[in-house]
Amino acid sequence: MNLFDFTYCGNYNRHIRNLSHMVPEKWSFGDGDDNGILKGYLEHTFQRVYEEGKVQETEEYAIFNTGLFNDYYQPVYAFFVHNLIPGRQKWFLEGFYTEYYLLKSGITGLPERAQYAKEPAELVFDTKLDIVPQYEHIFDEEENVQRLPENVRTSRMRVQLFDGALRQTKHMLEADYRTAVPQYYNHGIQLLIPVCLQTPGKADLALACVKTADGKKYLGRTCLTLKMAYHNARLLAKLDSSWLYP
Repeated sequence: MNLFDFTYCGNYNRHIRNLSHMVPEKWSFGDGDDNGILKGYLEHTFQRVYEEGKVQETEEYAIFNTGLFNDYYQPVYAFFVHNLIPGRQKWFLEGFYTEYYLLKSGITGLPERAQYAKEPAELVFDTKLDIVPQYEHIFDEEENVQRLPENVRTSRMRVQLFDGALRQTKHMLEADYRTAVPQYYNHGIQLLIPVCLQTPGKADLALACVKTADGKKYLGRTCLTLKMAYHNARLLAKLDSSWLYP
């Protein structure tokens, strides 16, 4: 279920600005102020909680847990009332409120946050395992090739450059296991690791890795731009990464 099929959002940008003030964080890439990260986060979070049956609907209102917290670590919820415009979505986005406000208003039994990982071990990279990249996908598919820096994309040594970057990545992971950042994609957890192709320690791309069925290696399935990676990773938690940031 899409958020905009579920509800009429009215002045959506205003609602998003209000939410960004409740949950102070850098919600735009670069010097922008469009709150694009927050919009993506909210819309994908809604899809997940709806899928899990965690959108609470009553005769009077609907509500879901955004998974966000204010500065006092109080959960923030999206609150909906009936849409009074005939022929439109059933619900109207009334606003975002803290747990305290809703409880004070007599609304109890608040819904849970979205869940993405079943086991904590899914979120940690095992540095003892080798990484096997899917080079056909990374280098042969046009959309993915365009994500590579131009000097790497046009080099006859691009495989060697990529392999060298992965060796450095392994050292970065050994130095700090938190270098691997979990993301939720296609109903599962993947681990994002930096690929530094031009400058040591400065990521150009993020390689999405999953364990093989026997758990003995990682498959490097695809490379994502850093913006794509940040959007996906922010669904799980606020990021504190030395290489992945907005």
